Amino acid sequence: MNKTAPVEVYEPFKAGLPPLTRYWRSLWTRRSFISEYSRSELHEKHFDTVFGQVWLIINPLLLSGVYFLLIVIIAGNSDKMRYAHLTACLFLFYFVNHSMSGGSKSVVKGGKLILNTAFPRIMLPMSAWLIALIRFLPTLVVFFVIRAFMGLPWGWNMLWGIPVVMITGAFALGLAILISCANVYFRDIGSFLPYFSRTWLYLSPILYEVKNLKPKLRTFELVNPLFSMMDAWSRAIVHNQMPHLESLLKGTAWALATLLVGTYFFLTRERDFAVRV
Repeated sequence: MNKTAPVEVYEPFKAGLPPLTRYWRSLWTRRSFISEYSRSELHEKHFDTVFGQVWLIINPLLLSGVYFLLIVIIAGNSDKMRYAHLTACLFLFYFVNHSMSGGSKSVVKGGKLILNTAFPRIMLPMSAWLIALIRFLPTLVVFFVIRAFMGLPWGWNMLWGIPVVMITGAFALGLAILISCANVYFRDIGSFLPYFSRTWLYLSPILYEVKNLKPKLRTFELVNPLFSMMDAWSRAIVHNQMPHLESLLKGTAWALATLLVGTYFFLTRERDFAVRV
């Protein structure tokens, strides 16, 4: 007896959420695809080679070295904590930045795949986020080596860095999903992102610590999601202190809001991608 092959029915685009239970089930069954697709992207950038894997370590080392030159050598500032704060927060910021920039290209770059294959499109920005996470993990090794070399104290409070990374990761994923969808309709976003990222870097507590910020400038904390995340990250991973509960709650609120809004926006528009990419 011949079995009938499954039939995919393509309907005209209509804004609105797809059947969520079936959508998430389909996404879960294709979880291995996200991993393989991310691996293929890393292969394309030669990160699967020996030199490519070494570059994941060398790149953050060079980045850290530049700021060591600026802060310690040129400025004559020998504050170990300030340099450790800058290095740790810089690495976490680039995790968010790489998620955002990779996500912005993910749907447009996967145009041929979208036209020829039926799958949950949200897998594309999720793959870009996974690549950013893989690139971030070696920087943690680099930071801990730098931290040990500087002789900073270790303690159990550093484990608070784990939930902070989870909160920041959820925020980065939400950004990747949101911007991947927006870039389908506004292609100039990719050109604008480098300038936005550089400005965001300077307006976030990375080159400076929150405690050293003038009271008048603390208003940036209300509109900058990275304020609470970077402050919590620095307290845990650099100063070996428990982050303020307020910072954790604010970071969680920003992460959940960005993830929910980004996912909703993406799911309601993804059936329109095939005629726009």
